[in-house]
Amino acid sequence: MLDGDVIIVLSAAALAFSVLSYVLLDGTDLGVGILLGLTPCAKRRRAMAVSILPIWDANETWLVLGGGGLLALFPLAYAVLLPALYVPFIAMFLALIVRAMALEFRDYTDNPVIKRGIDALHLCGSLIAGGCQGAALGTLVQGIPNQDGQFSGTGWEWVSPFAMYCAGVLVVGYAWLGACWLYWRTESALQQTSRRQAQRLSVATLVLMTILLIWTSTLNPDYAQRLSNPVVMYSTAGAGLTVFLAFWASFRSRYDLLPLICALSLFVLGFALMVITIFPLIVPPNLTLQAAAASATSQTFMLIGFALLMPVTFFYNTFGFRVFSGKIHSAKVQLPE
Repeated sequence: MLDGDVIIVLSAAALAFSVLSYVLLDGTDLGVGILLGLTPCAKRRRAMAVSILPIWDANETWLVLGGGGLLALFPLAYAVLLPALYVPFIAMFLALIVRAMALEFRDYTDNPVIKRGIDALHLCGSLIAGGCQGAALGTLVQGIPNQDGQFSGTGWEWVSPFAMYCAGVLVVGYAWLGACWLYWRTESALQQTSRRQAQRLSVATLVLMTILLIWTSTLNPDYAQRLSNPVVMYSTAGAGLTVFLAFWASFRSRYDLLPLICALSLFVLGFALMVITIFPLIVPPNLTLQAAAASATSQTFMLIGFALLMPVTFFYNTFGFRVFSGKIHSAKVQLPE
């Protein structure tokens, strides 16, 4: 039998991995949806939709793992988070439904005006879903009022300036991932447009994330101490700068996937910084992993389930990417008759 603290850390790692996988995979889809809604050319919009149509639903399975894992592994944290974030969570789920409907049913009409309206709904769904996720993460980092395992706030903490700023940062970051995805999956004029978008959005994302780190350090003295630790500060700055420079250099490579890999790497770095900032808390300012954890038996049972489900989900994702890989030729995309 594993030690109780080890089980709790493994449970937290499994939960964090599920959330990170969702952010990386479905965040890219949401970014494509944002750019799709802002693109005037019908054939380009069609090519963008085709690039994510076969795989978007598989990416969202990680959201189910994350939400279900939080309830089973850390029920006290779930009890505090859910009432604090009812509005953004409900808005996010509704937006994801709208996004899915727009993506799946856009080719069931021949009317270009209606189709443009559907793509506008896709844009709205992607923006709202990404913004709500950013607001939820921002609310978590700034701290959620709780007392004796119960939420004690108003339910509107997610509209604070910090949470709204986090929402904007994540939306811009998702758009960056979407542009890198399109650079990988498309060619010719659409690929060159995606390249310019990716380069501009990379600078915007880096600047916004830097401001976010500085702002985060002012929220709590413990945050400032952890983020100003020389090991954390210099290693993070060095890794981030290296990846950012590699991103710009990758456009000179013949491997079009490299910019997306670099962008995803910076997201992983940002997520790692968030974990370092709040650990060992799961719901700042005072709810720790140990206090929020389920019993060791329940967590062990769930970890066995994660060990079985994660490889299956990985295979599902990678198999989908493999089957539907290759370039999408926007000039040859056939619009529905």
